[in-house]
Amino acid sequence: MKVSKFPIFTLKDVPSEAEVISHKLMIKSGMIRKLSSGQYSWLPIGFRVIKKVEDIIRDELKKIGCSEISMPYVQPAELWQESERWDQYGPELLRFSDRHKRDFCLGPTFEEVITDLVRKDVSSYKQLPINLFQISTKFRDEIRPRFGVMRAREFIMKDAYSFHESQLCLDQTYEVYKEAYKNIFKNLMLEFTIVDADSGNIGGNESNEFHVIADTGEDDLLLDDNLDGMNIEIAKIKYGEDNLSSLIKKTGMKHRKGIEVGHIFKLGQKYSEKMNAKITTKDSKSINMFMGCYGIGVTRIVAAAIEQLHDQEGIKWPKSIAPFNTAIIEIDGNKNPQVRSHSQTIYELLNKNGIENIYDDREANLGKKIKDWELIGIPNILIIGKMESEKNIVSYKPRSSKDKSEISIDDICQKLM
Repeated sequence: MKVSKFPIFTLKDVPSEAEVISHKLMIKSGMIRKLSSGQYSWLPIGFRVIKKVEDIIRDELKKIGCSEISMPYVQPAELWQESERWDQYGPELLRFSDRHKRDFCLGPTFEEVITDLVRKDVSSYKQLPINLFQISTKFRDEIRPRFGVMRAREFIMKDAYSFHESQLCLDQTYEVYKEAYKNIFKNLMLEFTIVDADSGNIGGNESNEFHVIADTGEDDLLLDDNLDGMNIEIAKIKYGEDNLSSLIKKTGMKHRKGIEVGHIFKLGQKYSEKMNAKITTKDSKSINMFMGCYGIGVTRIVAAAIEQLHDQEGIKWPKSIAPFNTAIIEIDGNKNPQVRSHSQTIYELLNKNGIENIYDDREANLGKKIKDWELIGIPNILIIGKMESEKNIVSYKPRSSKDKSEISIDDICQKLM
């Protein structure tokens, strides 16, 4: 990809409303632009990161036999009234009526829709277990959207749901999802933890949260040296203490900050009972299905990664979700045909070897180009000027270092892979 065909929109300054570092850097690096309060458009650089996160999630879920579906964003009130959440959910549920005066809402979550979907086609234990997921836009009418995409009204999230004949099958599948989530966050190359959590308004009798560790996180956690532990609210209940210092002393754990990016629940029969989602068992009994729910905040992961991995120059993407592996910077290629030809050769070499790269063919000075790609957070930078083209080499600068080194063409691909 060449910058002449792939626009970047870096800025020198950011709006004063941007409070946290991820919000500032996402605007400054040209990842997002604000549409309205809590709503953002994703520009090409940011969209590539989202797709990288989604692909990692998809790969792990497919490995455990979870099939992808798509459910409507606009949901009829009747389903929410069946589950008794139409009035219980609160003002975050954006309700409206269509031209026929029928009530609807913008989906903040999809328990009702998935339960309705499955109950229409599943009636026997022989059809279970079933594991389904979607990656979709959601809307929650937050009273005070803040921190950019971290606490937005409109966001992208992955939902998975499992359906079972028994609690035992649900328990076993829950552990499978937990392991899949661990693999997802390992592949995202982020420092994370799993903690016991409260199920909140989703419901269920057991749940776990997945947090990306970050000093700027909103959530207070108590963790041991292996990053195992619980969130502070669970700790207060479990140990009968409200004071943080007392909890630290009593548990021997450390206080860390985290950003919640995933939450898994054992829903049990909460929704199947209210919505009459039944199956016939092997013994010809009619029972309510057992359900599990497994969510990951896709856009929130992007922000959390930046909160964890940045420096004074900008974002420091892990290789797994960087928008590009490498940026090729030519110096005055528009004025020097030899530089442009050498840059084109390197560009084609990387493409041939499957190394994602962005070729900066702009008419801009070297300092501007390096500053932009360090801000954006590309892991590797290749610099090609008159000297490099004459010696048939490139100058290599990793994002993690200020130092540059000369690399021969034969060694470039091995260095970047």
